[in-house]
Amino acid sequence: MKLRHLVATLAIGLTFSAAVNATDRGKAYVSNQDGGVSVIDLNTLTATGNIDVKGEGPRGLAITDDGKLLVVATRENGSVSIIDTATNEVVQQIPVGQNPEFVRVRGNFAFVSYEPSAKGGPPPAPGSAAAKEAEKAAADDDEEPARIGVIDLKLGKKVREIVGGPETEGIEFSADGKQLVITNEADNTVTVHNMKTGQLIKTIKTQKYGDRPRGVKVSPDGKTYVVTLEYGNKFLVLNKNFKVLRTVDTGATPYGIAYDRKGERIYVAANKAKTLEVFDAKTYEKIKDVATGNRCWHFSFTPDDKEILLACGKSDTVFVIDAEKLEVTKQIENKKMPWGVVTYPKSVGSLDKPL
Repeated sequence: MKLRHLVATLAIGLTFSAAVNATDRGKAYVSNQDGGVSVIDLNTLTATGNIDVKGEGPRGLAITDDGKLLVVATRENGSVSIIDTATNEVVQQIPVGQNPEFVRVRGNFAFVSYEPSAKGGPPPAPGSAAAKEAEKAAADDDEEPARIGVIDLKLGKKVREIVGGPETEGIEFSADGKQLVITNEADNTVTVHNMKTGQLIKTIKTQKYGDRPRGVKVSPDGKTYVVTLEYGNKFLVLNKNFKVLRTVDTGATPYGIAYDRKGERIYVAANKAKTLEVFDAKTYEKIKDVATGNRCWHFSFTPDDKEILLACGKSDTVFVIDAEKLEVTKQIENKKMPWGVVTYPKSVGSLDKPL
């Protein structure tokens, strides 16, 4: 009887514990260019602390599938910081190369873009005198292209590189995991590479549609890709073979882009328009413009898909948007220039998504 009573008690306790855990909405991690990574409790939608990443200029970040490690690119010291999410402590810093920016994680590997020839600051506006000077300098100097450093997280070191184009901006995996898709801002191309060998498979030139390709995302069914053109004020739609199907007009200077989990809608952060724009993913008709703030580049859904968190660096704020009503419901103050945001459990967004 006593044993049965003990077993019953344990079963009730485990059921209660599971119920409590089931209500935990998880955490969001926000990279701040002026210092560290902020942690947001998604149960209360409040900032609960800041992680010292042991490096300056954090930008791209990604989290492993099990949520145990956070990988953060730190621009100024040319490395990524590996953070134990149980302690919020840096457990390792891995050299990558000059100006690391975007981070994506797949399995035990982190893919990190870096730019050996970057001179700092964004490329000049197309057609401007500065742009013409830059083009001439590039032709004369034979600048080194950007690269994607592949880091083995188990070994804790960079194991190989994939050569991209100049000023690599976005990284995406094909649905089958065999190809890596890269947007190259400075030469207006999207390049497709074999994931294992790094071999260049295809180059898509964007200039006739618009300049400065930046964000890139594949649809949940793997049949289409969308790419924002910052100086085209539109996004491209490509099929699974990377043929351009159409363009869709957006507000000024679109950057971060993502599908929702079901692939029914497309979300675009339009920087200078100060909006998060929502489109029907089948008709490409605009559903709504959500007014936001200044320099809003990257965003993520919460794991339960109820809210969208949008990092707005020049507004010192992370905007919280109701995903059903498409209305801003809260602003989480962040005085350290928020750049990007990811969550655990992993969710869809402009930087990350569950694989």
